[in-house]
Parts: sequence; structure tokens; C-alpha cells
Amino acid sequence: MTDFPARTAPTARRWRPATTEPAAVKWALIGLCLSVLTVLLFAPLIAIFDEALRRGWAFALASLAEPDAQSAIQLTLLVAAITVPLNAAFGIAAAWAITKFDWRGKAWVITLIDLPFSVSPVVAGLLFVLMFGANSALGAWLVANGFPIVFAVPGIVLATLFITFPFVARELIPVMLEQGRAEEEAALTLGASGWRAFLTITLPNIRWALLYGVLLCNARAMGEFGAVAVVSGKIRGQTTTMPLMIEMFYNEYLSVAAFTMAGVLALLAFVTLTLKSALEWRYADQLATTHRH
Repeated sequence: MTDFPARTAPTARRWRPATTEPAAVKWALIGLCLSVLTVLLFAPLIAIFDEALRRGWAFALASLAEPDAQSAIQLTLLVAAITVPLNAAFGIAAAWAITKFDWRGKAWVITLIDLPFSVSPVVAGLLFVLMFGANSALGAWLVANGFPIVFAVPGIVLATLFITFPFVARELIPVMLEQGRAEEEAALTLGASGWRAFLTITLPNIRWALLYGVLLCNARAMGEFGAVAVVSGKIRGQTTTMPLMIEMFYNEYLSVAAFTMAGVLALLAFVTLTLKSALEWRYADQLATTHRH
């Protein structure tokens, strides 16, 4: 009787979760991310503050106390204070119209909302110069009646509005699409007005996306350079924002003043991110509940 060799069980393959990587890969990726952040973010920030404080705190603060610097800071805050609420209102209205109603042309409207992301800020500034400059019919009429747009604060506000208006809308549209219309329709069926349904249902559901959009819009409004440089005319003490003033100081070899104002802009951005992170930490449970639904 022939003895057949015993059939051996196939070698079991080692099972590894798809999301678990070897330690070497993990630490290599972490090191790569930290290296990129160091080169592109941390090192430039350290260099900015080092140059700003090269001659001491007193000299840096004195450079900020100059009339031109004060005017630039005030104008930057004024433009942000005007554009951010307007963009928030536009973003809510656009997101509401796109997500709550069915009508032809929604895809084209979404494309137009994204247009400032693809158009160069310098081109956007030139568009406003062509529309409202003194060589155009409308611009000449506005100047003759004492309402100049180009080389004045209204032009800076318009250019900043154009550059920043997608931020709030693009944050709100995906959230409102995911939430659907069921809750608002139920409220309207029960007799609530459209305004009450918005205040009690829609606004609480979108408040975090709205907050993120507002923070992003504010950061971009304060840091916009290209479009503002074209429409402002860079009139010292009148139409120079903080980014423009930084360039003017640097071109005049006032490096301490330039880097000090750049440090102020960086601190404003840091405050914005800190506020965002603090709100996320404070309301982490509510954010998790929102994401689940």
C-alpha cells in the first residue's frame, strides 16, 4: 500500500490592517511633513520676527507708530470689516439659492463663484480699473460727482470683495447639500415662516462652516496684495494697506519697518487660527455630532 504524503495546510498569510504602516514609513512621512513645514513656514516666520526685532522692541514699535503705518493698519482693518460681513451675507444667500431650490443654471453659478480662484488678482484689479477708471464713461461720471472708485477706498473694497467672495459660499454649499431640505420643509409645513426656519434650523446647522468661511475670508482680505495694488494707486497714507506698505518700506530699505508690519500681519493670522482652534476644542462634541449627521 502506497503511503501518500500528508497534505499540509497552506501557509497562513500574515494579516495587516490596511491603515497600519511600518514604523519606518510612518516616521519617514512625519519627518517629511515636519521638514516641509520647517522650510516653508517656521523658518520664514522666525526670520521675519528676528529681522523685525533686530534693533530692539522700542525701534519696532516706533516704526508702527509712524503715520503711514498707522494709516495702513487702519485701512486694512476697515476693508476687512466691510468685506467679511458682505461676503458672509452673499455666501449664505448663494448657498441657500443653490441648495434649497431647483433651477436651471446652478452649475454655471457655482462655476462663476469659483472664478476668483482661477483669475489672477492682478487681472481682477485691471478689470475694475477698466470699469471704474477715469477713462471709462462710468468712472468719469463718478469722479465728476465726487465718488471716485479707482485710487480710492471703494476700489480697494470692491477688489477685496471680488477676491474673497468664494470662501464663505464654498464652505456652506457642501454642508447644506449634505443636510438636505427635510428639516426646513417640515418647519414650513408646521407653519413656520421662511425667516424663522432659517434662524432656528438652517443657521444652527451651518454655523461651523460659516465660521470657517468667515475666518478664511478675513485672513485673505487682510493679506490681499495683487488686486489692491492695481486699484489703489499706492497713495501713501490714503490707499495703502498693510501688504502694500510692507512692499513700500522694503523698497525704501526700511527693513525693520517692513518686517515689523509683516510680523503684525502674521500675528493677525495666528490670532485667527488660534480662535478657530479654540472654538474647535471648546465645542468638539457638537462638531462631532454635526459631522455624524
